[in-house]
Amino acid sequence: MILSNPRYTGRQVWNKQRKDEILIDVEAIALGHETRMRWNDRDQWVFSDHLVHDPIIDPDTFERAQQVLAAKGAGRGTRERHRTHHTYMFRGRPRCGLCQRRMQGQRSREMLLYRCRYPNEYALANKVVHPRNVYLAERDLLGPLDDWLGTCFAPHRVAETIETLYRSQPDHDLDPSAAAVAQAIEDCDRILARHRAALEAGADPHLVAQWMAEVQARRAEALSRSRPTARQRRMTSEEIRGLIKELGDIRHVLSGADPLDKAEVYRHLNLQMAYHPAKRLVRVETSLDPHSWGYGTCPEGDLNPHAR
Repeated sequence: MILSNPRYTGRQVWNKQRKDEILIDVEAIALGHETRMRWNDRDQWVFSDHLVHDPIIDPDTFERAQQVLAAKGAGRGTRERHRTHHTYMFRGRPRCGLCQRRMQGQRSREMLLYRCRYPNEYALANKVVHPRNVYLAERDLLGPLDDWLGTCFAPHRVAETIETLYRSQPDHDLDPSAAAVAQAIEDCDRILARHRAALEAGADPHLVAQWMAEVQARRAEALSRSRPTARQRRMTSEEIRGLIKELGDIRHVLSGADPLDKAEVYRHLNLQMAYHPAKRLVRVETSLDPHSWGYGTCPEGDLNPHAR
């Protein structure tokens, strides 16, 4: 920092940093913003035209020092943050049991964590006893959760699990979105038939044509929402039993699964997690109800007031 500080050349420098207002939680806008300092690019810095104090080093020496620093930084004159991708098994699942907000993923020393950050002033304003930061390590969840899921396939429970899996399959014949589109098309066809009958009975052709154009536009819009899908067959109980037998030890399969595949399994299980830091306890619930997987509902966090 000393070597890169241009004030040692005797000139004043402004606009090195700026203040950005960042939402504390994008899912809870009412919590407000917090101010963060950001570094501006060097070409945005403002230098005084004249010396404001005695220089410690001359400008040429300062520039040569910047070139040396840039060379050591693999050709970069400024520090940059590199984004790396990490697979969070429970992305979007854990919630803080104190404030009910969704915990955010964070990586620290090769460890994947889930964090709930709650500034003291908001805790006081909302009368919530909440530490400034609550952390939950992902590795502390994986083992106990996989053990719990493995018990569902124990010999004395496997029959109940197979029956639950069989009932959890969505009925593709009763897809609410497809039924709504089909109903809209049927209504348009019925209205068009009435307009044709009115035209044959001697109604004003220009007026009837206008009505029919409006209905045909609605029908075309409904047709654009009807997508032909490959018909999926529901698995039988025996097929599910054979698949479980082929997989073998579920606990062993989960422990050795690819992280992306494992995260997808947890997502389809519709896991809901609530972490209570005072008790060091995570309450986990799962639902295999097909109607809770988003059929005909708004996603959580949507601005629709009827969103679940």
